[in-house]
Amino acid sequence: MKNPVSLPRRHMLAGSAAALGALGMASWSSGVRAQAAAPKPLPGYAGWKDAKSLIVHSSNTLETRRAAFGTSVITPTSQLYVRNNLPVPEASVLDQRDAWSVSIEGVKNPRSLTLAELRTLGVETVATVLQCSGNGRGFFPSKPSGTPWTVGAAGCALWSGVPVRHVVAALGGVAEGMVYLTGTGGDKVPEGVDPLTVLVERSVPIKALDDALLAWEINGEPIPLAHGGPLRLIVPGYQGVNNIKYVKRLALTREQSQARIMSHGYRMSPPGTKASPDQPSVWEMTVKSWINGPLPENGPLKAGMAQIHGVAFGGTRAVQGVEVSVDGGQNWQKAQLIGPDLGRFAWRQFVLPVQLPVGTHVLASRATDAAGNVQPADREENLGGYNNASWRDHAVTVTVA
Repeated sequence: MKNPVSLPRRHMLAGSAAALGALGMASWSSGVRAQAAAPKPLPGYAGWKDAKSLIVHSSNTLETRRAAFGTSVITPTSQLYVRNNLPVPEASVLDQRDAWSVSIEGVKNPRSLTLAELRTLGVETVATVLQCSGNGRGFFPSKPSGTPWTVGAAGCALWSGVPVRHVVAALGGVAEGMVYLTGTGGDKVPEGVDPLTVLVERSVPIKALDDALLAWEINGEPIPLAHGGPLRLIVPGYQGVNNIKYVKRLALTREQSQARIMSHGYRMSPPGTKASPDQPSVWEMTVKSWINGPLPENGPLKAGMAQIHGVAFGGTRAVQGVEVSVDGGQNWQKAQLIGPDLGRFAWRQFVLPVQLPVGTHVLASRATDAAGNVQPADREENLGGYNNASWRDHAVTVTVA
């Protein structure tokens, strides 16, 4: 497969917080210079993906190019981002998918179930946004450590599997006193280290049990290794880190996991502090949107009619509406939600036809969810660069000639 030919992430989008003050657009000239940098090849386990639609930050982090989102609701698996906290398991785990087993604990009749047994307990399909907690980190002026994602660590996919509530019911129901749903990944833990320091194990409030899936398919096909196959915990409306890949243990627990990725990782730690268990965990996604076209890397537009389009989602709530501004947020117009409504966890495509005269225009979008929560203008500053939903950061600047 050919190597990707996209620009490095920092220069391909004009939504960065550098050149236009509070709105902050990436420098076009620096983007041109970056074209000389050779793109990284796709890692072997994801070599089947569409290289031209992805930016390879590392062997464990692949970002969807902003222009690749197009105007469809579902993100093709070949274009969906990848984020792994540990090296992927051996591909042999997919050789006998139905033999994969997961330990179910914190129920009245705990036991291990194979994927084949799980298939007999029911099946549902849910459309949901999968988004890395750090999506939008690249817009933070403080440059937090971690992958500098812009918008491409997200996608909307169809996941099929057995509802966790069916599994719990089949095993006698929830044991007394359980308040969290805890998933443990089957990632390969390096030898010679304390497992709790690297183990991928996350706890979410037990209310997530109502919607969670043990999924074996994505977009109608068996889940590939890159996305957590043969079995993945899907927690609709929650940030990606809570959607455990290669899930080997699913437990209803009284306490949150003691793994460091839970106790200290993915916490909303104020700048200048250290992460700690008493800080808010990165759980539910908040209302968010961004524009996917027109984009500045496609060159100057011609004066006249333009179709401004993008995506919007509300985490665990449906999107109620989207507004678009062509002047950096001074004035707003109601956009139209288009395409099928695939449920409250999916994103909605929106479009606004506008006449754009000659000049420079700052295009921004802001969404409102079903509870009336409005996408914020500014990011919440935090140590890890998490949960960035700022419409200012996600704005783009286009030139009309």
